Amino acid sequence: MSVWIAIGVTALGCYLVKLLGLSVPAGVLERPLVQRLAALLPVALLAALIVQQTFADRMTLVLDARAAGLAAAAVALVLRAPFLAVVAVAVLVTAGIRALG
Repeated sequence: MSVWIAIGVTALGCYLVKLLGLSVPAGVLERPLVQRLAALLPVALLAALIVQQTFADRMTLVLDARAAGLAAAAVALVLRAPFLAVVAVAVLVTAGIRALG
């Protein structure tokens, strides 16, 4: 039953955050700082999630094939590869290292 309570509270919280976003005056949303933060915040949150999923296993630091795949993806990004190529490079490097080990 506690899982359903958590789901309900989460759904209500999401609804309230959405309602709060809709009630913000347009003048506030048109500020350059707010627009820049709105553009950069999802990128920062996604990057933090990727790093946490790649280098953490519960409470320990892990360096395994995922870290090599992430490094290969970073190199592909620096070389300005298309997005699908970056994903493919990361997958291939990760799978290759796992196959070797």
